[in-house]
Amino acid sequence: MLWTIAVILLILWVLGAFVVPIGGSLIHLLLVIAVIVVIYRLVTGRPVV
Repeated sequence: MLWTIAVILLILWVLGAFVVPIGGSLIHLLLVIAVIVVIYRLVTGRPVV
């Protein structure tokens, strides 16, 4: 589930950054939050699923 959200955010980030620059900063923020959550779960040993 978390991987799906991360992939969707990555796709939206690419679209927001390069195709439609409006709202790109929000997508950047959500992508950074998703990456931090994934890294935290990997470090603490919890499953990322």
